[in-house]
Amino acid sequence: MKNKIAFASLLVLMSLTSFSQSISSSPYSLYGLGSLYDSDFGSIPSIGSSGIALPSNEFINNLNPASLGFMYQNHFLFDVGGKFIETTYQNNSKSENRNNAQFSHIAFAFPLTQKSAFSVALRPYSSGAFKISNLKIPIENSQDKYNLDVTGTGGLNNFDFSYAYKINKKLSLGLSAAVLFGSTTDDRYYTVMNSITNINKKTNYNGLRPTLGVQYQIDSTLTIGSTFKSPSRIKASKVQSVTIVGDSGTITTDSDTASDVDDFYLPTEIGVGVSKVFKNNLTMSFDYEKSLWNDTKQSELYGDFVNQDRFAFGVSYKSKKNARKYVDRIGYGTGINYDTGYLEVDNQRVKNVSFSLGLTLPLESNSFSTLNISYSYGQKGKIGDGLIKENYHKISLNLSLDGLWFVKRKID
Repeated sequence: MKNKIAFASLLVLMSLTSFSQSISSSPYSLYGLGSLYDSDFGSIPSIGSSGIALPSNEFINNLNPASLGFMYQNHFLFDVGGKFIETTYQNNSKSENRNNAQFSHIAFAFPLTQKSAFSVALRPYSSGAFKISNLKIPIENSQDKYNLDVTGTGGLNNFDFSYAYKINKKLSLGLSAAVLFGSTTDDRYYTVMNSITNINKKTNYNGLRPTLGVQYQIDSTLTIGSTFKSPSRIKASKVQSVTIVGDSGTITTDSDTASDVDDFYLPTEIGVGVSKVFKNNLTMSFDYEKSLWNDTKQSELYGDFVNQDRFAFGVSYKSKKNARKYVDRIGYGTGINYDTGYLEVDNQRVKNVSFSLGLTLPLESNSFSTLNISYSYGQKGKIGDGLIKENYHKISLNLSLDGLWFVKRKID
């Protein structure tokens, strides 16, 4: 157990140092707070990111805080993960490949009493790294054009605390409070004739978002679950510098000037899920989530936020529960995920669809410690109608460690 704690502590430090780096290089991260990040725990990435109705008995389920109510006593669960993503971006004229790797989350959970449990997690909420070069924009009431170059980085982190209480053997209620914080930078160069105007803006964000969850076990094989994320305001403030370079020299009109900026609003999100176990070794899970972005009444210069629907379906399999051979204790998972998207650019939805599969490799025979490896292939957006198509390959590695607390060892 001491070796596990030391190893976990090292991973925590490595994760914290990497959280300040941008994760997403998608051009769609230009909008809002950046691209929303899917940092799922345990084996969830391999089953299409489904699991609202899966209990947290063998791993931490980040999709529903109520799942903590079904944790086993005396168990301490720790989860840390990372991803490698290879993406090809395509439009009508060219394509480009980009790769990035990043730690995605750290989390731990433990029971407080026989009926309650608690967890803490740190993960990215959104991220962005975009670059626009040599964009020609017409000048109003003129036949001339100006040149625009833009680069941006940053995103928000999600530091959440979750608590669940088990009402009875079948029903668990959960509450999660997520502290969202971070910043984005936007550096723009406007070139008009012999004049260059540089606007450098850094926007800081912070806010709190609660989530309610419920799980109900109809019987030992069938569980239903639901989540509700309340609409929340993310407060924003910016620091901006404006510099003009022309024939007459360099003029700085603003220098690290602090000012107000419009706050960002997160929508109401409602999710429902169901899971079914067959013959104690095959589990199927299905989720549906609705995000009411229309109610936030927000828009971007080149796009709008629209209501979003997400469907996820997954299947996991373990051949034997207490097998002696290692190969018989390996778990397998596969799933699909379809997302209508929350962005609409030139009246075209930025949709996302993905397929995943993975392995759950046990690390010890007498615990829930596992190494979860999953592969996903997906497509986002499309070619034409002002959109860019993203084809991505993603490998997720999640290390789930299980430790026993306050258990006396037997001495022969």
